[in-house]
Amino acid sequence: MSEAIERFFASLPARAPAVLRSPIGGTLRIDLADGNRTEHWYVTLAPGSARVRRQEDRPPDAVLTVRTELFERLITGREAGLAVVLRNEATFSGHVVLFLALRRFLPDPPGVRDPRETAREHVRRST
Repeated sequence: MSEAIERFFASLPARAPAVLRSPIGGTLRIDLADGNRTEHWYVTLAPGSARVRRQEDRPPDAVLTVRTELFERLITGREAGLAVVLRNEATFSGHVVLFLALRRFLPDPPGVRDPRETAREHVRRST
């Protein structure tokens, strides 16, 4: 397991209050596949909170399966979560809202800017 992945999961509880403001709830199991080995991470999301565990007593509400190296690219902003699933490089099953909530924790790719901020700058330059 890479240090970046460990740091990402460790950061979720502290970041959750700012990221998870909508009514959401459920457990997402993230399966990180590396050859014949798969590591499981359980992320339980609720409004304003996230809990990360390596084991869970009950079945998850959703499952994301992705190669470990590809997940590292997701959490470092070098790859987009939805694009990975649409290209069938990762699989997702269950409550899609949990996947969409996880995407909020992923960084934007380098150089990406919020289009609203770009529009505001354009208006300021025009006036």
